[in-house]
Amino acid sequence: MAIPEEPTQDDVTAELNEWLSANWDPDRSLLAWREIIVDAGWAKPSWSTECHGRALPAWSESLVPRLFREFGAVGVPSGGGVFLVAPTLMNHASDDLNRRMLRRTLTGELTWTQLFSEPGNGSDLAGLTTSATRDGDTWIINGQKVWSTSAHHADMAIIVARSDFDAPKHKGISYFVMDMNQPGIEVRGIKQMNNHASFNEIFIADAEIPEADRVGDVGEGWRIAKTTLSYERGLSGNRPRLRPQMSGRTWDEANAEAAENLKVYSWYPQRAGRADLLIERAQKLGCNNDPVIRQEIAKLESLRMASEWTAARARAARALGRKPGPEGSLGKLAASQIAKTSARIHAMIGGSQAMLAGTDRHADEIVAEVLISTPAVSIAGGTDEIQHNILGDNILGLPREPGFGRDTPFRDIPRN
Repeated sequence: MAIPEEPTQDDVTAELNEWLSANWDPDRSLLAWREIIVDAGWAKPSWSTECHGRALPAWSESLVPRLFREFGAVGVPSGGGVFLVAPTLMNHASDDLNRRMLRRTLTGELTWTQLFSEPGNGSDLAGLTTSATRDGDTWIINGQKVWSTSAHHADMAIIVARSDFDAPKHKGISYFVMDMNQPGIEVRGIKQMNNHASFNEIFIADAEIPEADRVGDVGEGWRIAKTTLSYERGLSGNRPRLRPQMSGRTWDEANAEAAENLKVYSWYPQRAGRADLLIERAQKLGCNNDPVIRQEIAKLESLRMASEWTAARARAARALGRKPGPEGSLGKLAASQIAKTSARIHAMIGGSQAMLAGTDRHADEIVAEVLISTPAVSIAGGTDEIQHNILGDNILGLPREPGFGRDTPFRDIPRN
């Protein structure tokens, strides 16, 4: 059936269900099935046909994955490749680079990591010192990146590096895609204080990037990186999902892929504060009638609900085709506040025993992990302070925070 020029959700639902009935075969390889999805335009249905989409309204981006799940068919990969890298490339990369990268990213053939933060430049990302020096048609990359998820098994990376040390710090940065499987790249895992190891540090010595793999213009890396970061702040809901009850080769491979990718997220519920455990633990430990604890839980629940409404407004804006904006910073700040407040209430409920680990009391083990994991929420994806600056600049219209060196050549700026 043909979809009308101005389709309704019912039109798209009927078209997709008819297509799935004709094409879904759970005995295909995962890659072969995803190639069929991408070639039919269902991977990113709101994108243009030139970028493997169907030029449908923006609301199709949430409708289509739901219909895949309801039908019982495997969809596109979850995570940063499809939901962070691909839209950045689609908006900023050359036609040639998109031809080489988009399809293989949407099928999951290429896996990705993000090389932005550095040991001395996390919140002040524009102060990065990893260098990109052009040598003919090749860029030579030297430096160090840190806090990169999945770098240990990524095929490719998006990376920002300083291509001009004589330009002001925000203007001398360029954006590239880089092959991670080349000499000169060493990936080392980082052991966290909560005993997990989700992140990596990357040492780069004379790695090479073809000029054709530069994204956007030379010196435009900061502007493009902001696009990536705006998508990153809405990425948390796109993690892999296990569906072990499903059968067939396609589902077996999809579940194996999801299980591997979920390893790095195993502690993320604790990082978010485990607010869902508060009432149960208060009841279990006999303090559910404590008026102070009851009031603290009620305030937290109010904040959580308000945050969900803000997120719903952001999803509605995306469904109308609007690009991510400062509302992502509101959600990021709310998540940080919810996590920290949850950890504080867990400590109020459990007292000193909330710090215990290595016991046979599983709930207390989780709470101990909550207490040492929640600080990460205020750092990852842009610190709380950075989010406050974004909101002050872009929503409240406040004067920019005084800063040194906005127009100073980067090489003249004192740094650690």
